[in-house]
Amino acid sequence: MVLPLFPYLIFLLLIIGLATQRKMASRVDRLEKEIKALQARVTGMSRLAEETQPAAVVQDLAAGLTVPTGVSTVAPEGSAGSAAVLPTSAEGHAHGEPTPAATTPAPAAATVAPTDAISTPPQTPAAGSLAADRPVAGPDLAAREADERESLESWLGARWAVWVGGIALAFGGLFLVKYTIEAGLLGPAARLGLAALFGLVLMGGGELLRRRAMPALSDRFANAMIPGALTAAGTVTLMGAIFAAHAVYGFIGQTPAFLALALVSLATIGLSLLHGQALAGLGLLASLVTPALVASENPNPGTLFAFLTLVWLAVIAASRIRHWTVVPTLATIGLGLWSLAYLAGVDEDAGMLAPTLAILAMLAGTAFYWPGRYASLIGPERSGISALLGRMPLQTTLSISLVTGLFALALLSSDPSGTFDRTTFACLLLAALAALGAIRTYAVWAAILSALGAVASMAIITSDGMDVVPTLLDGEVLNTAASAEPQIGIHLLLGAVFPVLGFVFLKRFRASEEAFSRIWTLLMPAVPVAIATISFLTFGRLDRDWTHGLYGIALGVALLAGAEWLFRHRSSTRESKAGVATAHDIAGETGMDWPANLLVAGSFAGFTLALHTLTNGIATTLLMSGLGFLYMLGLRLRLRAWPALPWMMAAATLIVFGRIAWEPTVIGANSLGTTPFFNALLPGYGIPTLLVIVSAWWMRHSADFRIRNILQALASLSALITVAVLVRHAMNGGTLEAGVPTLGEQSIYTLITVGFSGILMMLDMKAPSPVLRIGSMIAGVIATVNVLSLHVFALNPYLTGESTGAWPFVNLLLIGYLLPAMAYGLVAWFARERRPRPYVLMLAIAGGILGFLWATLSVRRFWQGENIADWKGFAAAETYTYSVVWLLLGIVLLVLGSRLNQRSLRLASAGLVLVAVLKVFLIDMSSLEGILRALSFMGLGAVLIGIGLFYQRILVKKDGNRRPADSAGAAEGPRP
Repeated sequence: MVLPLFPYLIFLLLIIGLATQRKMASRVDRLEKEIKALQARVTGMSRLAEETQPAAVVQDLAAGLTVPTGVSTVAPEGSAGSAAVLPTSAEGHAHGEPTPAATTPAPAAATVAPTDAISTPPQTPAAGSLAADRPVAGPDLAAREADERESLESWLGARWAVWVGGIALAFGGLFLVKYTIEAGLLGPAARLGLAALFGLVLMGGGELLRRRAMPALSDRFANAMIPGALTAAGTVTLMGAIFAAHAVYGFIGQTPAFLALALVSLATIGLSLLHGQALAGLGLLASLVTPALVASENPNPGTLFAFLTLVWLAVIAASRIRHWTVVPTLATIGLGLWSLAYLAGVDEDAGMLAPTLAILAMLAGTAFYWPGRYASLIGPERSGISALLGRMPLQTTLSISLVTGLFALALLSSDPSGTFDRTTFACLLLAALAALGAIRTYAVWAAILSALGAVASMAIITSDGMDVVPTLLDGEVLNTAASAEPQIGIHLLLGAVFPVLGFVFLKRFRASEEAFSRIWTLLMPAVPVAIATISFLTFGRLDRDWTHGLYGIALGVALLAGAEWLFRHRSSTRESKAGVATAHDIAGETGMDWPANLLVAGSFAGFTLALHTLTNGIATTLLMSGLGFLYMLGLRLRLRAWPALPWMMAAATLIVFGRIAWEPTVIGANSLGTTPFFNALLPGYGIPTLLVIVSAWWMRHSADFRIRNILQALASLSALITVAVLVRHAMNGGTLEAGVPTLGEQSIYTLITVGFSGILMMLDMKAPSPVLRIGSMIAGVIATVNVLSLHVFALNPYLTGESTGAWPFVNLLLIGYLLPAMAYGLVAWFARERRPRPYVLMLAIAGGILGFLWATLSVRRFWQGENIADWKGFAAAETYTYSVVWLLLGIVLLVLGSRLNQRSLRLASAGLVLVAVLKVFLIDMSSLEGILRALSFMGLGAVLIGIGLFYQRILVKKDGNRRPADSAGAAEGPRP
């Protein structure tokens, strides 16, 4: 019986020795700090004396650490229980010996300064004023900060060694119990009793050390105190003994073992208030593993989650007292893991009330207890989006948001076909998480992740209930909402929660939280519209769905009323606080009032949802454009001067473009008539185009250049698309098939594009705009690309064999080449000095190429007939005609360039002549025979000589009568 007790006695002696040693060490450390404080104080007095006392006194202060007579200092309270008084004489006291003056009471006029202050003699008021204005606490504070800096040696010796030692003690206690078991020295009851006693001794020793041996180190080494390590080791030992008594020996049942383990873990959390956050983490870990250690064949989820909730609340209570953030985060993660583990381990029909209530209690505790209203104790709340996303306590809000969102989505994923209670619980958790983001300004992640979770939950329901992908057009009416009505209603209600919570947030925090207000005003329409859209496309009636339609109308009206409220509140605030600028006013004056304008955009989104659920086909397209125009009218008629109103017209036009891209016929291919121009395409494309053109015209003088340019661009593009679609329909027999167009159809598109470029350029000349300027050049580039790729190669009738028509001049070549060439020439002429030179040159070259092709292909048609395909070959007369026509074209361009003084035309003439020269020498010489070959060369020679003579006369007129240098001598007559 003596041998097992011997190690315990040795350990107790070690604890007593350690306590004694640490007590002496704390006293030495305290004395060292007092000496450093005194040295820092004397240094501060020396600096003060340098400014107020003669140089001789300054030298005495520096050498003998003395101060002028009457100046005294008082040591800090609690330093060795007495005050240290410095000598007050300036003579013969270099060793600091006290003089009678030092122990004599000061005159009545002299006062003893408090700690870290200096009292000066009354005969030196200047010094007194300096002492009052410039306290000497700075050196003392610097000394403390330097003393508190932790080195690597301090970390290894004072922190790491303590916790490793505590772990070693815990293992030592467990190994001691194991030794007694293996040696058979004690019975099970005695072994467990000694283990429990050992744990209690460790915890008691830790408390004894904390109270008596080392109080001075509690602040500096709060997370690595030796008492905390001993308490942690005792906790592990006690829990090991209780678990062995239940699981190994069966001395106690499940309920007593659970209660004992819970009591130890909760007591550890309570002791963490004295020993630091690390011990709280250990107690939390012990509490989380307790249900796993004491397993039951028939677990009660209510008891389990009630215990876990109690543990979480205990951690939160301790954290609020000590302002902790790490342990609450771990407690939240632990409760979330238990909830997910429970969900994964039970049947699909098991109830989920207990974990749901536990997470709701966790959300309530976070919102109202800790951090609650006291987040400012953790860190300041800074403005701005980036600072908002990282606002403290970040780990707390992010962990609770992730835990709640993941558990809610896991509830739905476990049974997506949807029992009513699981869907309800999931939506309730997401709504509670959103409420946390609405009532606490630091919970930005709660608002964001709850919104994402709400949309994802609707997507989960959809993934199981979607049977087909509905088609919005062609008259198809589908309904897949047979068994999803409860889930639809719950999720629509969840979506409606976000606007309500958003108004709550705006009512309380809009003036002080500009960045967070933007986030909420974005979530208020985005979440309900996204949920309703997914629900409608999956489960709704696509001909007319009143449920989703009325939902969209109610949402739009509510958000529009909210925007009116925000704008009016802003105006009333400015009027009632004249001359006093609030944060809200500053935000409004420096830029657009984003929260109010975002609500305007949200109302437009709600009405857009209603239109798509209550109408279809061409009616939706026209009403969509009309809805945007109504917002535009509100600004035009001066009903409301909201900056967001014209943007809604731009948004409506983009939605119309999207519908056109989805179904170009607007009304459905089977319902589209074949009458050219006068069919459903005319109102379907024309009315939205007309409305956006009117809107752009109204905004042409707007100070907001962004919306002005955007509306101009949309109006221009819409007009171009409308004309192109009508031409396409007319040229293809009343259809809009996606086949390759003919040369005639493509020529119309080219003419439209080139003309569109010219129109934009003329509009830019009257009302300069970067959209019109850049848009005109983009249209010209697109047209040129079409010319080079389609007119020259892909659709060329010489390569495709397409018939050019029966009429000699008015045929396919006219519309395909000559008219586009003339259009290019006209636009290039107007673009001079108004557009960059490379752009003008590009237009001129494209027009020249088209004109050259028209002349060349017209020659071939003259000799070959309607079909000018390449397989027919070339006749000799045809080959000769090409040379004649090219030379004539060169002469015409030369004359025009001379008359109009256009160097570019003269260069084009030279190019054509050069091509003719190459053809004559390379082709005509080998392919022509007889008189045609002779005429070819004779004609070429005559034309070249004529061109040379023409250029000589031009140069003589340009340079006067000055003769060339090589003929100067000839003019002087013959030399003798």
